Amino acid sequence: MLPVGLVALAYAVGSIPFSFLMVKLVAGKDVREFGSRNVGATNAARTAGRWVGIVALVLDIAKGYGAVLLARWLVARPGWPFTPGVLPWQSREMWIALAGLVAVLGHMFPLWLGFHGGKGVATATGVFLALSPIVVAAAILVFAIVLLLFRYVSLASIVSAASIPLFFRYLVSQAPFWHIVVSIAIAIAVIVKHHSNIARIVAGTERKLGQKKGSS
Repeated sequence: MLPVGLVALAYAVGSIPFSFLMVKLVAGKDVREFGSRNVGATNAARTAGRWVGIVALVLDIAKGYGAVLLARWLVARPGWPFTPGVLPWQSREMWIALAGLVAVLGHMFPLWLGFHGGKGVATATGVFLALSPIVVAAAILVFAIVLLLFRYVSLASIVSAASIPLFFRYLVSQAPFWHIVVSIAIAIAVIVKHHSNIARIVAGTERKLGQKKGSS
């Protein structure tokens, strides 16, 4: 397979809008018209119930994980055009990590929904789980600590995303260079996607975990 095919395939996998599809299938609703209007598992749960959100979450994680595994399999096949060498595009790890990044961007900007997708946290989790489970374990710990201290799911997501490149750099022994580079790119994308949440946190209007809509 040519590299452009790998990138296109990773985008196609990442852009499957599971939250949109699950809510439409179970409740007959458009998740983009309810709650936060975000095409993600949290809003799917608010719109159609907890189990719908859980299934959507698992599927979003699975597609990120699957995109990396698929890329790893493809670059190891005889038809892959590049043999490992010193040039960047000859690195198999670059293409594997790039497939993960493209899958996350596919979730954020799916063609099928007019490029209006989710915030990428679950899909990024699947990507990092395929690259390094220990990094994901550390990031989940960070997520839990921030959530317990501040009760903002969005803030916990932002801080844990920002911690991922640091864990690749200092926690993983001899982490591939491209894993670190792509983890930085994904972290930036996730944080930028949370811009509205950041604005609400600063303004004091972001809902905390367990807080009912309209309550202070």
